[in-house]
Amino acid sequence: MVSEPHGFARSLRKASTPAEDLLWARLRASRFQGAKFKRQVPIDRYIVDFCCHSARLVVEIDGFQHDWQSPYDENRTRVLQSAGFQVVRFTNQEVRDDLESVLQRIRVALRLPFQ
Repeated sequence: MVSEPHGFARSLRKASTPAEDLLWARLRASRFQGAKFKRQVPIDRYIVDFCCHSARLVVEIDGFQHDWQSPYDENRTRVLQSAGFQVVRFTNQEVRDDLESVLQRIRVALRLPFQ
């Protein structure tokens, strides 16, 4: 648990991964179907990668470390779901190699029409 979540979130925004930068370029400034996303958002005791509060949607991008911390991620997802959020997860590789499919899955999670 982070004692100063907003400061920690700010530092995470400054040190984002290439996959986070790639997805953020498509989500920021309501560019994605008018949905307003924020990045590195404190929710409960966690900081999520991307959040659309109006849709109660959290988007997480998992790096290689998530292979060995799946129990942590499962608990994190349960906590976020109990706070009323839907959680969708992608790997760094999915974002890098097939961004359009990632965006399509986010569109489905937002319940937006296909384009």
